[in-house]
Parts: sequence; structure tokens; C-alpha cells
Amino acid sequence: MQIFKSDYFKNMGLGGVRAKVENGERLSFEDGLRLFECPEPLAVGALAHQMRIRLHGDKAFYVVNQHVNYTNICINGCVFCAYQREEGQDGGFVLSKEDVMVKLDGAALTPREVHIVGGCHPKLPLAYFEDILSAIKERYPDVILKCFTAVEIAHFARLEKTTTKDVLSRLKTAGLDMLPGGGAEIFNQSIREQLCPRKSTAEEWLAVHEEAHALDMKTNCTMLFGHIETMEDRVDHLVRLRESQDRGGGYTCFIPLPFLTENSQLSIENPLTGLEELRTIAISRLMLDNIPHIKAYWVMLGVKQAQAALKFGADDFDGTVVEEKIGHEAGATSEQGMTRIELEEMITGCGCTPVERDGFFNEV
Repeated sequence: MQIFKSDYFKNMGLGGVRAKVENGERLSFEDGLRLFECPEPLAVGALAHQMRIRLHGDKAFYVVNQHVNYTNICINGCVFCAYQREEGQDGGFVLSKEDVMVKLDGAALTPREVHIVGGCHPKLPLAYFEDILSAIKERYPDVILKCFTAVEIAHFARLEKTTTKDVLSRLKTAGLDMLPGGGAEIFNQSIREQLCPRKSTAEEWLAVHEEAHALDMKTNCTMLFGHIETMEDRVDHLVRLRESQDRGGGYTCFIPLPFLTENSQLSIENPLTGLEELRTIAISRLMLDNIPHIKAYWVMLGVKQAQAALKFGADDFDGTVVEEKIGHEAGATSEQGMTRIELEEMITGCGCTPVERDGFFNEV
């Protein structure tokens, strides 16, 4: 479906990019920069929407899921994080296995996917996490457990004095099905040293995900954007994810995460605009030709912006969520959760067909 004439894209400096998109060719690093430099975000969005329609038609996916944040006590102290507390600090918490089960048992809908992440606690042993996963699988054998970022996996390995591969194998035995994509932030090491110097490096993050892929586990991936990174840093991040997917093939979905400035120690001179969020989502779709899905994460974007993202390359609306702490501590103003009916109404309201999925993107 052609909406714009070819000379429109040529006048926007995207004639060559448009030709590659229409021919299904891979975009280069330089193409990514051209997309960020284009003066008209709608031109970028139109190309991304063309690719999204080619991959998924008018389908927009959602999942009945539940988020559980097991602790906010964390040793990393990332500058941008509003969620983290020190051990013994007011407001710090650790959920017990029983606490986790109460949250799941109290949900209005039995989740198809449970998403568990938290801070890097200095003392919680791996057995704590194995017990939680085993208990959930015993109670809900069909649920897909998407738990623990690569940063958490590396932290567990250090505490246990073992390898990340061993940690992944033990957690998989306990019931872990896939990894979420958090902790990637932005891969440029000089930026990481300013934002999150104690956190795993980009190379460590990628290695954990590729180890998971080698164990036949699927994972997601993310990028935190709109802080102190450059456009070159964003393109570099996307290219490195694409190269990692070429090696292992296990990434299911990419989640672009806009930086939320409220309650952060990081001062931003030029906060993200809505159009820049949509442009970055669109460029993610265009650059990540080998990652099937792009998420419009309504928790961080807000529901209306997530709807718009479905026209800028995104095809997944995430899910019911129920309770989310990390983004909301950082200033997210969205609801804590949504019902299945609300999700479907949001999707149909912007002209897409809602499709319920499981954690692996199998239609249900």
C-alpha cells in the first residue's frame, strides 16, 4: 500500500532507504542515521508501518500477563533509577514465595505469562528464585515464566560463584521459560559508565542472552533512550542487537523504552517529545529486520501514545500487567493494569485487529 509518492521520500533524503525497505533489504548504520536526521517523522513512520503491515498485517498482539517485582533493594545504584533502595533503607522490600503466590492467586484472570524482575539484592540466594519458579509452575503448569534480566542473571552467578550458563540451566530446570529484555539500557560503554557503572557491560548482557538462546530459551531485548545518548548511540545499539540475533536467533520482541525523567537523579536538558518517541520506535522496526515483534509498551508510553505506535511500526500492545512498580516509580502516569476488554478496545480504536497471544507470541 503506497501512501506517499516516491519523490516525497526522495525530498526527505530517504529515497535509497525507501527502495531498500520495499525490496526487503537490510538497512545500514548510515541508513539509520538518515532516518534520525529526516526532518519529517511521518515519512519515517510511513516506512515503518509499511514493514509492519508486511510482517503482521493489521494484527496487534496482547497477552494476559502479570508483573511481579520481588525486591527494590539493589546494589547497582544506577543514576536514572527511581526504583532502587539500599538494604535497610525506608521503603525497601523483599517478597517471600508466599507473597508472590498471593499476588498471582488474587489476579482477576489467570495469566498466560508471568513477568518477574527486581533489583540486584546483595544476599538473596539462587535457591530463593528456584523455589519461587517451582511453586508457580506447580500451581500454574501452563504459564510461561519470563523472569530475570541478564543483569540479574550475572548478579546471581557472582553471588553463587558460578557461571551465568549454570544459573540459566538451574533456573530453566526450576521452570524458567524465557528472559525479559531489561538491563540493556544503551550499549555505548562511555554512556553506561555515566548511567550505570556497576551494571553488566553490553558485552556481558549480550553474552547472557546468547547463552539463553543456546539453551533453546527465547528472550526479549530493550533500549532505554532519551537521556544522554546520541542518535549514533541508538543506531549502534540497534545494529548490535541485530548482529546478536544473526548469531543466535532467540530474540522474540524488542521493547523501546523512553526515559522517564521524574524522580531521577539525571538532569535532561531536552526531554523526549512524543514525535521523537514515535520516530525511534519506527526506526527500531526498520533496523531490526530479524526480530519479529516491536512492543508498544503502554506502561511507559501511556495508552494513547502506544496506540499511535501501532501506526509507527509496533505490533504488540503488551498486556494486562496488573501491577508494575519500576516504571511508575520513575514517573509513568499510566494505569497499573488493564483488562482484556480495555486492551482490545484500545487496539480496535486505532484500526487494528486484536490478537491474544502467549509469551512466545503463539496466537491463542
